[in-house]
Amino acid sequence: MPKAGIIYNNAKPVASRIAMELQGKFHTVGWDVFLSTGINGILGCSSPETPVCYTPIQGLAPPGFDTDMQFAVVLGGDGTVLAASRQVAPCGIPILTVNTGHMGFLTELYVSQLPHAIEHLLTGDYEVEERTMVNVQVLRENEVLWEALCLNEMVLHREPLASMCHFEIAVGNHAPIDIAADGVIICTPTGSTAYSLSAGGPVLLPGVPALQLIPICPHSLASRTLVFPNEEPVNIVPVNTSRLVMTVDGSGGCYVIPKDRVYLERSQYITRFIRLQSPEFFHILREKLGWGVPHIAKPTSMESP
Repeated sequence: MPKAGIIYNNAKPVASRIAMELQGKFHTVGWDVFLSTGINGILGCSSPETPVCYTPIQGLAPPGFDTDMQFAVVLGGDGTVLAASRQVAPCGIPILTVNTGHMGFLTELYVSQLPHAIEHLLTGDYEVEERTMVNVQVLRENEVLWEALCLNEMVLHREPLASMCHFEIAVGNHAPIDIAADGVIICTPTGSTAYSLSAGGPVLLPGVPALQLIPICPHSLASRTLVFPNEEPVNIVPVNTSRLVMTVDGSGGCYVIPKDRVYLERSQYITRFIRLQSPEFFHILREKLGWGVPHIAKPTSMESP
């Protein structure tokens, strides 16, 4: 019996209702269906009192979600998609993302398009687009205190009312660099349209094999975004007397105290997005972010002087 999954945001009544309806539809056509809420993929938050507070990357898959599952339907907004990506990536399960939220930058379609999409799912008539992910670890004397699988970005920043942060950052085997700023962002091409964009970073097309380092409000005209190959691991050591806060994909994270080290590397796991037609990234940029929309009328003809 073929097997499918449904991950939904149970805080949204419409997502919960559609999840139940989809489960019934799949059962009717002879599919085995497993349901899970996106909350299982939300990252835990550790603290100085409880520094180890996380689920290992390989342990986030919900019951019934494994390599035999052909696909999963994700119902929610971008936060649910990010949580779902952590849950299914280690199993290699492709996801069809349905927007029941607001922006829905990472979603493939709207609820009204779902009946047509299900027909394509059941017949296997779709493409799969692969997106790079990053493993993030916080280490103290080489002991892993916290780890997460990241699709968008890792942010390391100061707490409210704290002073400026100082970071020693080593990319691959290159010489370490010093950055003074409110914080730093390491993001994937997928995350280049999220916090990175707001912080002044460039947009990267999803297929570009690169990561970005973006200082947040740097105290130097020379500290600007760095784009580097995604094969290069990154080590970040905060040179501060006070603790910092780290978040991954805007979900959860941990405190980083002096002498801790943050280590990032491209993950062996990827997010596999189901596309019902060939991906067109510029169309998404135009529809969601208004990129390339003309603000003045184009000339209708060129007249000789």
